[in-house]
Amino acid sequence: MKRISLFLVALLVTGCSAGSTASAPRDPNAITIGFSAEPANFDFTRTDGTAIPQALLYNVYEGLVKLDENGQVKPLLAESWTVSPDRLSYEFSLRPDVSFSNGSPFTADNVKFSIERVKTAWGISQKSKMDAVSRVEVLAPTKVRVVLSRPSNNWLFDMTTRVGAMFSPDGVADLPNDPVGTGPYDVAARNRGSSITLKANPRYWGAKPAYETVYLRYFKDSTALNNALLSNGIDVVSAVAAPDSMPQFENDTRFNVTQGITNGEVVLSFNGRKAPLNDVRVRRALTQGIDRRVLLDTAWAGRGELIGSMVPRTDPWYTDLTGVNAYNPENAKKLLAEAGQQNLNLRLRIPNLPYAVTSAQVVKSELNKIGVGVTIEPLDFPAVWLKSVFTEHDFDMSIIQHVEPRDITTFGNTKYYWGYDSPKVRRLLAEADRGSPEQQVSAMREVAATLADDAAACWLFLFPNLIAAKKKVGGLPLNQISESFDLTILRRAGS
Repeated sequence: MKRISLFLVALLVTGCSAGSTASAPRDPNAITIGFSAEPANFDFTRTDGTAIPQALLYNVYEGLVKLDENGQVKPLLAESWTVSPDRLSYEFSLRPDVSFSNGSPFTADNVKFSIERVKTAWGISQKSKMDAVSRVEVLAPTKVRVVLSRPSNNWLFDMTTRVGAMFSPDGVADLPNDPVGTGPYDVAARNRGSSITLKANPRYWGAKPAYETVYLRYFKDSTALNNALLSNGIDVVSAVAAPDSMPQFENDTRFNVTQGITNGEVVLSFNGRKAPLNDVRVRRALTQGIDRRVLLDTAWAGRGELIGSMVPRTDPWYTDLTGVNAYNPENAKKLLAEAGQQNLNLRLRIPNLPYAVTSAQVVKSELNKIGVGVTIEPLDFPAVWLKSVFTEHDFDMSIIQHVEPRDITTFGNTKYYWGYDSPKVRRLLAEADRGSPEQQVSAMREVAATLADDAAACWLFLFPNLIAAKKKVGGLPLNQISESFDLTILRRAGS
């Protein structure tokens, strides 16, 4: 974040405060987008959660490849690549004449630096996605070879996520406050608790973005978020946070409304590190005690999809597993009795986000019917939830939307916050990553079925992609299946 004019700061404070009904800037080259989860800082290399890559990935930071809305890996900073017959060597041809926002040139040396830095300097669980890399060889300024220690079906796909972001050695000194990337935007200002301002990067190598300035505004209250669009305070609601409010946009001729799908699994997670949630009978009982159709209809106005495992239907190994551990309150009571847990009381520690708060009330009501007491504890998100639940594992149950692509692999990490430990699942995940594409699909389907049978978590529903926007805004994605809210695809309606 470079020099910020006093005028711009004043504009942000007076015109973009969260929850206000002030109008968005009238600049035709600007757009204002509303969100519900604000980044704690700008460093996604050491801060978990999706709020940071939602704002910065593909917009400020770019990788060699990116994920489109159909789940396909596409070129970005790499113009093309080849894979060796043994699937161990990836050779990338890089775009020429690319520079970072601070003026440093982007070359193969940056690719080597960025990939190696994931292993040495990153501090989040996703750094394990680079474990398969043996070495990075600089062949020429625009040629780089990445050599894997084993074949990996996941590695190139994972390069579309935050771990594939490219950095400059002279741009990592203050990642929490000053991101330096090759993307179409640069961070111009931040008003904590309220907004982030992105300005078009004049050094950008690619097509000029449709909007010179993008204001990202953050609202903790879904009503305030919706009202901001209705009152002309913003131009887009990135994800409608109260689906029962959708008709007010659908019936208003000023707006376009889209409903697609995401890969965001809304999960009732169990802390498998502690009794009695390390007992599969208890997990199955809790899962069978919740009528997930009722929950979806009550908490999210029926918008979304039911799923039975950690696989959205955009993944190639999706199968319908909603019948596994399906709603059966009488059997749930029997399972609790078998486990000696007739008077079970659990803490449900949730982020203070709309979908989690409304879902928690239904979970509590449903589990009360099978004799399980539930104490709901909302936590500030992201800071407090990430610290207490995700990092310190201080919870019995939680509810969170997992939006990272193909995050079923987290069940192979025994240190991940839900504490699931299955040698079978770890073996299958390894086989899926090393095997042929056909073997990958077969093994991943077995992983999903095993997780469903073990009630490793309770999958409440798949989050819908609900967007409401002024009709002047075009290019909004129907489906949201990457971590990024990709501003590069936006356009002006009619253009």
